[in-house]
Amino acid sequence: MPDGFINAPVSVAAGVVAAGAVAVSLRGARRELDERIAPLAGLVAAFIFAVQMLNFPVAAGTSGHLLGGALAAILVGPYTGVLCVSVVLLMQGILFADGGLTALGVNITVMAVVTTVVAYATFRGLVKVLPKKRRSVTVSAFVAAALSVPAAALAFTLVYSVGGTTDVPIGRVLTAMVGVHVLIGLGEAAITAFTVGAVIAVRPDLVYGARGLTQKLQLRVNGELVDATPEPQPVPPALTPSHRTRNVWLTGLAASLVLAGVVSFYASASPDGLEKVAADKGIDAKVEEHAAAGSPLADYSVEGITDGRLSGGLAGVIGVGATIVAGTGVFWTVRRRRTDEDTPAVTPRASV
Repeated sequence: MPDGFINAPVSVAAGVVAAGAVAVSLRGARRELDERIAPLAGLVAAFIFAVQMLNFPVAAGTSGHLLGGALAAILVGPYTGVLCVSVVLLMQGILFADGGLTALGVNITVMAVVTTVVAYATFRGLVKVLPKKRRSVTVSAFVAAALSVPAAALAFTLVYSVGGTTDVPIGRVLTAMVGVHVLIGLGEAAITAFTVGAVIAVRPDLVYGARGLTQKLQLRVNGELVDATPEPQPVPPALTPSHRTRNVWLTGLAASLVLAGVVSFYASASPDGLEKVAADKGIDAKVEEHAAAGSPLADYSVEGITDGRLSGGLAGVIGVGATIVAGTGVFWTVRRRRTDEDTPAVTPRASV
């Protein structure tokens, strides 16, 4: 959402809510960012940035793109997920003039907090009642992601009903926003389920939302079921967790660079759901020019490069790099604070 859709008081209030949510998420992420999740959290943010560049056609000249809250929450945890999407929104706003700076609080609240909370609550509810199988995780991810997008559209509508700068009947906004975002949610669900399923197939232990869902092997002894405890098998050096994590990381990075640097050129040029509704209903009547409109990367193109394919691809690669650096820096800092807190203080012994 650009600047000008929501008035200043509500934008400030949303900024306070977003800041509080980020603060809570920073504390909560300390529990999530263990030795498995921490190396991948920055990559998840970069991957979301890359996939958000891939607008897919929906209907009637409208396109949609990934929001990413469901994907991040399931892969790295809900608190870390809020931070992942927030980092993406911050990079987009500052570097690419995408999403207003005064609207950043609303965007984080709607796109990061609402999507993550709704998606993860739905996901956890489903995996508790479905069979404890990998397929249940991907099905739960699909449904959770599908619901998170119209939930975000509903949240935007509620914010607009309080602080909208144009006089548009709220019923019309609600119908249009939720209607088109139900369709966009199906695309979000497909991307989320495919990505979660791909990671589960290689490293199920790296999917935060899938932990504890593997059924233990049990044997019946004297009429009672007991957990089987097979002898641990030696793991070849090439298949150690660190090597496999590195392979997943490198594969994810390569995919992000290809998506942002090459595939993004073929993305739909139609306006996304919010842009389409805003133009059709008159919500954008008081839209303001972005404060970073003069950025050399504005509109996902590199200033001075006239070739559209090269300019957009290079901007995408720069965005992936900037997001993974910023995200990794945030998560490394949070992880380090957790490590410091878990390290017991050593009390010096008095000498005699």
